[in-house]
Amino acid sequence: MPTPKSKAIRLMVWLTGLLWLGAQFSCCLAQFAPTNIWKLKLMLYAHATSSPGLASDGTIYQATWTGKMLAVTPEGKVKWIFKAGRDVKSSPAIGDDGTIYFGSRDWKFYAVSPQGKLKWTFQTGAWVDSSPALGADGTIYFGSWDTNFYALHPDGSLKWTFPTGGIIDSSPAIGTDGTIYFGSHDKKFYALKPDGSLRWSFPTGGQIISSPAIAGNATIYFTSTDGNIYALRPDGTERWHLHTGGATESSPVLDTNGNLYLSVNQADVSVSSDGKKRWDLVSPCLIDASPAVSANGDIYFPLPWRDLIAFAPDGRERWRINTDNVVYDDNLIASPVIGSDGTIYVAVSDWLEAINSTNRLAPLAKSSWPMFRANPRHTGRVEMEKTR
Repeated sequence: MPTPKSKAIRLMVWLTGLLWLGAQFSCCLAQFAPTNIWKLKLMLYAHATSSPGLASDGTIYQATWTGKMLAVTPEGKVKWIFKAGRDVKSSPAIGDDGTIYFGSRDWKFYAVSPQGKLKWTFQTGAWVDSSPALGADGTIYFGSWDTNFYALHPDGSLKWTFPTGGIIDSSPAIGTDGTIYFGSHDKKFYALKPDGSLRWSFPTGGQIISSPAIAGNATIYFTSTDGNIYALRPDGTERWHLHTGGATESSPVLDTNGNLYLSVNQADVSVSSDGKKRWDLVSPCLIDASPAVSANGDIYFPLPWRDLIAFAPDGRERWRINTDNVVYDDNLIASPVIGSDGTIYVAVSDWLEAINSTNRLAPLAKSSWPMFRANPRHTGRVEMEKTR
């Protein structure tokens, strides 16, 4: 029969074991918990809204609201700074030869060499907030507030223009057949052939300010300020639409199962490929940035006021990191980029940050459109056959 003393000893052993297990669990969590590898101060009042582009050599390109384009090493050191004439909201796209393409509110579109030297500029008639897409043949596509959609040759000469009835700040997406998709403030969604002729247009009830995503089965997804997410077939007919009431700039991304993720007003939302809402998680602030999907299925959602949150595909929170900067405004409003080693790069107002964990976070998901602009180089083109 156990004595009081033996019971006390057993209790002590049990408590000791429990504490040991807790320590091992905490250690395990610490191994996987993300941390800031480095932080780079971009400049005072940089207020970066542009998503960083990641070149094949690991160089990170980050634009600022003060009109600068910075080239940053994987270790967080500035290689060079290029100055445009005005604010840069456009996210950079990186060509096969390393050329960096972006637009500015000085009404110009820029091509800059990997060494930070100006290659050429192209003059438009208004702001260029649209992020460019790069065709397989090197053609550069983008829209402007002058209501025109442009196609340029790699040398900066004009290939063609397509006029619309409204501002174009939506960034284009290119399908596997070369079709170019984008939206306009004239409430229409457009599909153009590579020669600049209209393939079809689709009317919506509101301005289109976000950018489309393209699924592996060629379904095109986009949102409109009429509060709907649309799914269209390649011939322009509607597959489905879902009313969410959202009017933010967040663009949809896709996981390998075809599920969509985006932010709608103040909520992070998941939608199935057949147009059914899977879950939504409300935050206290309006969200404009787009999420990114990792190879293990985690979805990284940026939130204003410094939080980057990882959700599992079923909506459970996996982890969150507070970027811990004292700033003057809602600051995490740029879409994150995932590198080949799982490092997350994100602009946080006046800072550029690199985030990873001891055991390494997962790399980018191998879906057709796992992040804003489709891939780290921001080509805006479906290229699943290539290694990201």
